[in-house]
Amino acid sequence: MTVAQETTTQRTTKLAIPHSHVQGCAIAGVLEQVAPEQPTQGRRIALILHGAMGHKDYLFQKRLALKLPLDSFRFDFRGNHETPGTWHFGRFQDDVLDLEVVIDYLTKEYGYVIDMLVGHSRGSVVAALWLCKHRDGLAKNVRRYVNVAGRYRMEKVYADDLEQNQALLKSQGYVVRKAVVARKPFETKIYREDYDQFASVDTSIVWDQFPAHIDVLTLHGLKDAVVPPYDAFIYARIYGARSPGTHTLRYVEEADHNFTGMPEEVVEPVLEWLSQRERGELKTGVWHTGVKDIYRGTSTQGRGQTSML
Repeated sequence: MTVAQETTTQRTTKLAIPHSHVQGCAIAGVLEQVAPEQPTQGRRIALILHGAMGHKDYLFQKRLALKLPLDSFRFDFRGNHETPGTWHFGRFQDDVLDLEVVIDYLTKEYGYVIDMLVGHSRGSVVAALWLCKHRDGLAKNVRRYVNVAGRYRMEKVYADDLEQNQALLKSQGYVVRKAVVARKPFETKIYREDYDQFASVDTSIVWDQFPAHIDVLTLHGLKDAVVPPYDAFIYARIYGARSPGTHTLRYVEEADHNFTGMPEEVVEPVLEWLSQRERGELKTGVWHTGVKDIYRGTSTQGRGQTSML
């Protein structure tokens, strides 16, 4: 099923992609095309992946999609917002499978070439897992990856979350997690086995299996109370050791995990980073290395503070 809305310069199309592994499930997503009159065969596309208990249009996702200079597709993972099914706290393999279904559809039905993945939090981990898994296949065509508030030390979920909920787990066997997703209440139960599955996700594979040719941008808020900002530093050490791919690290001093109230602190740096890459200016290091007194305590948008470290 497709529903299209077109402006003079671009087309927005809602897609429902049949899930080849889950009966009765269709992945809901939005395709943005910057030049809808041109054929999609061989055209490059960016994929935008949301985080836990999120959806395709929250935070910075939609704003970024509408400003990217290339086609993009953003979607709801299984059990989130408009995609039916059950969401599991610890089963990252479900999300990787959903991503595989989406990529298979876009490459076969449209002829797209996957060029870039942008992931927030859980979505960032899922993107990295997919890139490692398919490093000898479709990931060879990927040139760019944006890691926004991605977690590396998965086992810290025990100290950061499980320990606070030990009493509930012992008394009723699960923890109820509530959120508001697209202005609708969302509720899920998290069991001890979910914590164990979450902690067992092996992010260390990026040391040896992440494609060496991909340029990476890591964005992380220093006020992130969900994923420690130090995890971004770990990723910088990993991705910065590759060649010819580069890694750029950008911390945002006043940003929390979701970059609340400052989506431009994701959107604008991504756009600038893409321009730098097109000009061949990317070098591994900290954002704007060598640029003196930039921002002077305030961001380019006048919101938040950017740490140059």
